[in-house]
Amino acid sequence: MYREANGTVATRYPFTGDFLASRLRDRYSKADLDAIEALVDEEMHLPERATLGTQGDDTPSFAAIIVEGFMFRITRRDGRRFIVSIHVPGEIMNLQGFAFDRIDHEMQAAGKVRLGRIPFDRLERTLAERHAVAGALWSGTLLDAALHRKWIQVAAQLDAPQRIAHIYCELHERLGFIGQAGPRVLRAPFTQTDLADMCGVSAVHANRAVARLREFELAEIRRGTLYTQDWDSLRRYAEFDPAYLQAFHSANA
Repeated sequence: MYREANGTVATRYPFTGDFLASRLRDRYSKADLDAIEALVDEEMHLPERATLGTQGDDTPSFAAIIVEGFMFRITRRDGRRFIVSIHVPGEIMNLQGFAFDRIDHEMQAAGKVRLGRIPFDRLERTLAERHAVAGALWSGTLLDAALHRKWIQVAAQLDAPQRIAHIYCELHERLGFIGQAGPRVLRAPFTQTDLADMCGVSAVHANRAVARLREFELAEIRRGTLYTQDWDSLRRYAEFDPAYLQAFHSANA
C-alpha cells in the first residue's frame, strides 16, 4: 500500500489509501480523505475472470475501488473480446454508471481481486456535502480518459511487440505511484490471450510478439509476469513517454 509522507503505512485508509497516491493526493485535507474512505460500505472479493457489470447493463448501483489486483475494461463485438484498458489498486471502476445509469463496457478481474464497494446513494450524499471529493473523483476519470487516448495512439502507431512493451512500461509507471513497482519484475496474471486482446491480434501473433522481446534481450514474459534487466531500454523500444501520466503525479510526491 502507498506510504504517506510521514513514512507510515496508510492503515487509516485500508480501502482508499492508494487512491490518487502520489497523484494529487496531498492536495486534499484529512477530512476529505476520511470522507473518501467512508464511501466504502463493504469489502468484495472477485475470483479470477469474474465480472463486475456487463456491457449494456442499465441497472448499476455501485462503483468499486480496487484494493488489490488488476481489472480489465472490456468491450465485446461479434464474439470477440477487446481489452481497452487495465486498472490497478487505487483506481475506481464504474463511475460511469453513477453519471449515466448505464455502462458500455464490461469489467473483469484479471486474477483474484479485492475491492471496496461504493454505493451510488452514499456517493451522491458525499458529493453534495463535500465538493472537494467530486474534484478527487474527477481526477480519476481524467486519468481514465488519458489512458484511453494513449491506448488508441499506441494501437495505431506501434507494432505488436512494441504495444506489449508499452503496456508493461505503463503499468510499471502506475504501480510506481503506489510503491508497487519492482526493479526488474512486474508480476501480473495475464494470459497469452489477454495480451492478444490488449493488442487486437491473435494469440499466435501475441506469442510471436513476446518471443521478439526475448530475442531482442529486452524482456521475458512468463505467465504474464515480465522480467527485464533494463527498463530504460524497454521504454525506448516501446517509445514510452510517461507525460500522459505525469499530469496525475504530484510534484511533491
